[in-house]
Amino acid sequence: MLFSESQLAQLARLLGPDETRLRSAAIDVGIAPLDMVRAGSQLSAHSSYFRTPDGDEMASLGVALRLRAAGADRFGGLEEQLAAVPEVVSDSRFTLGFSFNPQGPNAPEWDGFGAADMVLPAVSLIRSGMSIRLVAAIPPGGSVEGLLEMLTGLGAVDPPALPDPGAHVVESIPASVDWQAEVAEAIGAIGDGSFDKVVLARSVLVRSERATDPYDLVHHLGAANPSCYVYAAVAGNTAFVGASPELLLSQTGREIQLNPLAGSARRGKGADDLAVGQELLSSVKDRAEHAIVVDDLVSRLAGLTATLDYSAEPSLRRMATVQHLSTEIAATLRDEVSTFDVLRSIHPTPAVGGNPRSEALAFIDKVEGIDRGWYAGGVGWVTPGEGARVALALRCALISGSTSRLFAGNGIVAESDPAAELIETRLKFQPMLSLLAVT
Repeated sequence: MLFSESQLAQLARLLGPDETRLRSAAIDVGIAPLDMVRAGSQLSAHSSYFRTPDGDEMASLGVALRLRAAGADRFGGLEEQLAAVPEVVSDSRFTLGFSFNPQGPNAPEWDGFGAADMVLPAVSLIRSGMSIRLVAAIPPGGSVEGLLEMLTGLGAVDPPALPDPGAHVVESIPASVDWQAEVAEAIGAIGDGSFDKVVLARSVLVRSERATDPYDLVHHLGAANPSCYVYAAVAGNTAFVGASPELLLSQTGREIQLNPLAGSARRGKGADDLAVGQELLSSVKDRAEHAIVVDDLVSRLAGLTATLDYSAEPSLRRMATVQHLSTEIAATLRDEVSTFDVLRSIHPTPAVGGNPRSEALAFIDKVEGIDRGWYAGGVGWVTPGEGARVALALRCALISGSTSRLFAGNGIVAESDPAAELIETRLKFQPMLSLLAVT
């Protein structure tokens, strides 16, 4: 058993016998969050995992309460539903996931993933600093016995296995030449003054002999990408898994942080890596692309914040295969502004959509032949109070059995070159492809 009999008894006492209301309780444990979700994911149709670069983690099993909204004011819809939720323990966190398109995914492969979903899990393991807390929640009419039965069934797990897809086929969707034609069309539209920047995405489909366990994949993604936000959301037989370099929003009390990334280059080795980074820092094209993102965010935050600070010069953020121009933004929210107000205002940022927003999104709708689903949306968690960690859902794959659909995109500006943009997307695919298409 992962959890001792004394721990489960303590949890049962705290939850109490009242089955007429939503109940929650939290206890200290010493179990790694990823071990719990690896042990229990087959016992629940809904599970998730999220890890920040500083080591905070949240793993969850089951659903005690689900909030769901769609449309232009989906974040307002979530906020309104959350306000009606009975009080839960202060440790409680709701998982959050949302799509790029406010109306939500339409393609059948995205079944189970809504336009904006919040879940109060039945069971969460939350690591914050040196503390690991088990948080349990039971909806009205639910029983402690059912929860304890699930937790009792969680046993020790074997070490995570490396993905072994066997024979596999990799297909680009759209075809590489067609995606380059989309980029050329975007460059032409920019030249005509339709917009300043647009982000165009493409996907890669990997069909394998054998299925990949999503949480084994999460383990290896986390080990290879320690400075990323590593995540998984499982709905039924489908898993959305990734390791994103980009923080969309972090909130603690009234203080928020954002870390937009835009402008990219390959990694190198030694002196070559330093030279590539310096070239990126001095690139007129990449600096202009980055400035579009930062200026848009600063403008959108201005009416929501009492203080707003950011560096006038970008720095470098280095990932396994790509390095990015990065700007850290820190702000204090006005008293009346909520987490959902910020999300409503800033998403989709020009880092995943374009600028001006409406014109860029219209172009994406016209030319992209894929359903982005949660790619370029957001994943993370929020609290009923004033806490949140939300990453842009990048460097990701949608996995169903032995089929994986990977997503990547690039920001297109006037100086973009279609062939160079294609190469850059290949660099972004590489961390996931190196695990899912290994030979």
